[in-house]
Amino acid sequence: MAASDTKSAERKQVRERVAEYLLSRHRFRWPETLPWVLALAAFFIFPDRMTFGGQVLIMALFALSLDLILGYAGIVTLGHAAFFGIGAYTVGMLVARFGWGEPFSSLIAAALMASLIGFISGWFLLRYRGLTLLMLTLATAIMLQETGNLRSDISGGYDGLPGLVISPLFGKFDYDLYGHVNYLYVLGVLAVVFYFVRRIVYSPFGQALTGIRENVRRMHAIGSPVHRRLVTVYTIAAGIAGIAGALFTQTNAYVTLTVFDFDNSAKVMVMLILGGTGRLYGAFVGAVVYMVLEDHLSKLSPAFWQFGIGLLLVLAVLFARRGLFGLVEDAGRYFSKGKQP
Repeated sequence: MAASDTKSAERKQVRERVAEYLLSRHRFRWPETLPWVLALAAFFIFPDRMTFGGQVLIMALFALSLDLILGYAGIVTLGHAAFFGIGAYTVGMLVARFGWGEPFSSLIAAALMASLIGFISGWFLLRYRGLTLLMLTLATAIMLQETGNLRSDISGGYDGLPGLVISPLFGKFDYDLYGHVNYLYVLGVLAVVFYFVRRIVYSPFGQALTGIRENVRRMHAIGSPVHRRLVTVYTIAAGIAGIAGALFTQTNAYVTLTVFDFDNSAKVMVMLILGGTGRLYGAFVGAVVYMVLEDHLSKLSPAFWQFGIGLLLVLAVLFARRGLFGLVEDAGRYFSKGKQP
């Protein structure tokens, strides 16, 4: 009797420690403020580069949407640009065809439209895995692009929809030449979406996604609704990618069918691999490194700048399996251990 009481007490202690650990993961730690402080500092340090800075933040948001399905749910896709393009064209069509340029409502419309396409496609595609899923996601993006090309009378074809007029932010703040208003607008949207994604990945739903990524057969065995959860997170990620696409159209005041290009899907995949998957802030690191390198290397060698990106990617895959952000985490652990007595 005493032995059984001891075992039950030990199990209770283990459950309490596990619960405490899971709850502690939700807490916002002070190092997490560093990316946001740097983003705000960049606004004052590089005031004449805010147009470029806004594009970096948009790509960080796009990479974050991919990290949600790749880094946490293990869904590998080569057609994530489909949802970026849907969001971009939703805003473009609202302005060009209906004269609706209010930024926040069109942002919501883009998220809903991309989520709808994500739900419909995900319901069918996520029944497959591996190479089959890769090809099906790629084919989805290509079909959407060719549909837009076929109806060039509506989409504008590869000439796109230029000269879009976006209403002032909050009806008061006009968009300046150097992109200051756009930068703060995108940063604010990124912060809101990041908070939402962070809540997801540290929730029981997020833990279930990690279980699916690690061992989908075991999750099936314990009765987890795997397909439903995958479709749910795929829909959410599609909506976030749609928001990124909508911001792209709003900040550039034009959109073309190139937003659906395979290059966009490959680029965001490279960003995430460089930064590190399944770490949230890895999307930020990868987007900044990729975009800054692309900007500088393309000036040095417009024809061969991709060689530098490729070399960095090879080095990251060989020597930084968890991405550049993983190296930062390892360095932080090393120095924290060194400070301990």
